[in-house]
Amino acid sequence: MNTFERYFVATNRWALIVLLAAMSVIIFANVALRYLTNASIEWAEEVARHMMIWLTFIGSGMVMRYGGHIAVENLQDAFPRPVGQAIRVLVAILLMAFFVMMTWIGWQYTQRAMFQMTAATQIPFGYIYMAIPVGGLLLCVHFLLVLRHYITDRKFATDAQFDATASASI
Repeated sequence: MNTFERYFVATNRWALIVLLAAMSVIIFANVALRYLTNASIEWAEEVARHMMIWLTFIGSGMVMRYGGHIAVENLQDAFPRPVGQAIRVLVAILLMAFFVMMTWIGWQYTQRAMFQMTAATQIPFGYIYMAIPVGGLLLCVHFLLVLRHYITDRKFATDAQFDATASASI
């Protein structure tokens, strides 16, 4: 793994860890306060929901990188290797087109949502919807980093800390 890829994956992983930890602390504090003092944090559920949205979009690239998304692979397995590679090229083109479209339309949606405010925190919804174009960009970069091995050998990245097969079966 080259230096850029190593730092890119580490940064993405730490962003996920920090978001999940912060969300867990907020929810735990809210539940504890609700049961111990009969009062809760007004903004806790809203912020946790928005963090979950960001987790989903930021994490989708990492999961795709390791082959953890659901895929139907029977068609490419039924053909000889060159035909299977051609099918993977077509799939790669369609996926990249979707990721680019997701980024572009997500950016437009983000800009339109900047004038609508969230209920509890009164921040623009555009900041929450910004997860869509950011996630799309991350998907593009992660996919480009594993694209060659995906097309030639149908292999995704490997990592001692992440088992895509086990994660997909949960």
